[in-house]
Formats: sequence, C-alpha cells, structure tokens
Amino acid sequence: MAVAIRLSRGGAKKRPYYRIVVSDSRSPRDGKYLEQIGTYNPMLPKDSGERVKLDEDRARHWLSVGATPSDRVHRFLDAAGILERAPKNNPKKGEPGEAAKERAEEKAAKAAEAEEAAKAAEEEAQNAETAEAEAPAEEAAAEEAPAEEAAAEEAPAEEAAEEDKGE
Repeated sequence: MAVAIRLSRGGAKKRPYYRIVVSDSRSPRDGKYLEQIGTYNPMLPKDSGERVKLDEDRARHWLSVGATPSDRVHRFLDAAGILERAPKNNPKKGEPGEAAKERAEEKAAKAAEAEEAAKAAEEEAQNAETAEAEAPAEEAAAEEAPAEEAAAEEAPAEEAAEEDKGE
C-alpha cells in the first residue's frame, strides 16, 4: 500500500481549512485516511503560529515507514526542520508565451516606425529652418542692390544739377 501525507480540505465555501493526513494514495482527497497529524489554516496571517500545526513525532514516524509527502506538506515539513526540501528551479517560468512575444514584437515595430517618423519630421523642420534662414539673407542682398543702384543714379543727377547752378 502506497502511503501519502497530504492535505484534506474542510471548511466552508471560500473559507478553506485543511487537515494534514496520512492516507492511502488511492483514496479520494477528502475521503478515508489512516491518521490526522496536523492542521493548516490558510486564512490566518503567514507569521501566525496557529497557521500550521503539525505533530512532528508522528510525521517522522510516517516518513520512516515510507510515506511520501505532497508538495505543500513537504514545504511544511521543511519549515519545521523535519525533511529537507531542495528548491525548485524553473527558468522558463518568467518567460512570456508565444502570443505575448508576438505582441511585444508588433509593439517594438510600431515604436520603431514612430521613431523613424519623428526623426524624419525633425529633419524636415531643420531643413525648413535652414532654408528660411538662407532665403531672407538672399532677399536682403537683392533689396540692397537696387537701393544702391538708385543711390548711384541719383548721385550723378545731383552732380549735374550742381554743375548747372554753378555755371
């Protein structure tokens, strides 16, 4: 007979309360058990001493006989210092799934397109500013040239008028 140390659920709906029991591994979760060796109340705070109560002597006895604890009970036994539990390592646990990876790629592509568009708009603005800066300088030079020409034309006319007066 394979013996397991596991939790048997009790309590009301949405108010769980568990017994730590030793039972035949083939019996139902809440069914017949060989012995109750403790209780677990997940509704209490984690630092509460009443959260997990365990008869350590009986737990050691059943482990020596060959009972295998469930994962949760194994954690309780490790916390009590009865049975050493190796930490589990699942490197893929934090890795996103296929659909999440696709969404991230699409988001990155959209961000890259937006960044390129922003750079292009910025370059256009700079080009427009430089073109505006160059255009007024050319216009100012073009406006000064006719003014100088007009002044040059008026100067000989004035000189000729002075000469006529002087004669």
